[in-house]
Amino acid sequence: SEFNAGLVLRRRLTVTGSTLRVRPLAFKAAIAQALLKNVWPLIESGRIKPVINGTFAAQEAFRAHALMESNQHVGKIVLTWGVV
Repeated sequence: SEFNAGLVLRRRLTVTGSTLRVRPLAFKAAIAQALLKNVWPLIESGRIKPVINGTFAAQEAFRAHALMESNQHVGKIVLTWGVV
């Protein structure tokens, strides 16, 4: 995936990730296989879905942040880039 690093820096955004770098390759492979077998079929079938409270264009991040600070939301607040 690609992103504009200059925009991230100018707006003082934070990009957060997670890594299993310190884990053995076999451990990571087992997690990937378990996800493919147990989780992805449920997502594909629609049996489980993330709870999304609202979706905002990146330019409206201030509105998303206000919603988050209000504690009036249940579920995820999603920022999108481009056309929603």
